[in-house]
Amino acid sequence: QVRLTETGGGSVQAGGSLSLSCQASGVTFNDYATGWFRQAPGKEREFVAAVSWRGDSTYYSDSVKGRFTISKNVAENSVHLQMNMLKSEDTAVYYCNAGSPTPIRLARTPGVYWGQGTQVTVSS
Repeated sequence: QVRLTETGGGSVQAGGSLSLSCQASGVTFNDYATGWFRQAPGKEREFVAAVSWRGDSTYYSDSVKGRFTISKNVAENSVHLQMNMLKSEDTAVYYCNAGSPTPIRLARTPGVYWGQGTQVTVSS
């Protein structure tokens, strides 16, 4: 059974930082690109960031580029999202996703594996 488990969400003031982690079981991130999507209240789910299966290639949405960093820990079969300089518009439920072959492909067509989501709230 495939399971993606996100941790690290929470509340922070604007300008602060949070780190999210996604731990996989039943599937290895080494077979796929892995990434993060988010969904704010009343809005559609949107792509945030993705990393290649090797961890050597990343892709970001314009809204988070320069503020967020995605990385991969091959040994732990986990992916991390470091979020700095957070803004109120970053408030959303963040979802881990895997199953696409490349980061760019994942951004356009999410993979079949999803986590349950973790809430990030940024207050201004």
